[in-house]
Amino acid sequence: MAGDRPLPLPDEDTQFFWEGCRDGKLMILRCNDCGTYIHLPKPGCWNCGSTNLAPSQVSGRGVVHTYTVNHTPLPGFEAPYAIVLVELEEQKGLRLVTNLLETSPDEIEIGTPVEVVFQQVSDDVTLAFFKRTGGAA
Repeated sequence: MAGDRPLPLPDEDTQFFWEGCRDGKLMILRCNDCGTYIHLPKPGCWNCGSTNLAPSQVSGRGVVHTYTVNHTPLPGFEAPYAIVLVELEEQKGLRLVTNLLETSPDEIEIGTPVEVVFQQVSDDVTLAFFKRTGGAA
């Protein structure tokens, strides 16, 4: 799946996320004042307004919140493929856009338990994907 796909270009706001992926850790920005996770990274907490934020490792466990199946071929993706929104267990509303590995689009169900897996796709880039688990939703 990752062959010719466009790769991310880390910047100062997302560098911690991509370094975490390379190290096998799912890192999400977190407010040190109220504990709220913030993804996509922003300069301030949406909950309390604090700018006292730092990357924090999360479990990588969650559930399929929703998904769509794309039938349009794109570089690096063989159609049809699913684009999945995973809600992480750490916080309601903490979601990542991803793909499910080892799962065809017709096997995906909302509420399916998933966990993060990391896949090195180039010398410099490791991506976070998810796979189904046997846990309860």
